[in-house]
Amino acid sequence: MATQMKAPPSTKKEIVDVPFNYRGLVERHSPGGRYVDAQTDVDSPWVPFGESAAIKHLAFDVRQNTFSNILWVKGPGVVGTHFHRGTITMVCLEGSVRYLEYDWVATPGGLILEVPGESHTLVTEHPQGCKLFGWMQGPIEFYDEHANFIETVDVWWMMNHYESHCREHGIPINPKLYL
Repeated sequence: MATQMKAPPSTKKEIVDVPFNYRGLVERHSPGGRYVDAQTDVDSPWVPFGESAAIKHLAFDVRQNTFSNILWVKGPGVVGTHFHRGTITMVCLEGSVRYLEYDWVATPGGLILEVPGESHTLVTEHPQGCKLFGWMQGPIEFYDEHANFIETVDVWWMMNHYESHCREHGIPINPKLYL
């Protein structure tokens, strides 16, 4: 009979060579794990996103149309109404944020889950705005205040956003961001 694990089985600080039948395939074809420094601009700069926000791009995966970033709204403000065609998972890092469509306010450490088929209007009234870390999957459609379609944002849009900024400012494009 199997026992239920109560804690990790080892506290010894060393690399363990775990057997895996397909290690050679992984070594040849996997992009591998990586670390991206989100605290400084060493791995990714802040890229303007409208007049009062910026995005720090952290990962792009074209195979699944997913991307990761930190959204920084620099003071009280709005990120316009948008409609999700995929899932969103975000954590509030700093400040606070809410959606006009809901009655909750996310604060640091709060988890925000969004599902396809919903539209939201992101608002922060916090004096320092907010920073949100997120993994987004699928396209996000942006609309104006009259519900007129403006643009679709997806992994390709995000890659172009990052790469255009880097080229314009002489910043090397970081291959670690591409999965």
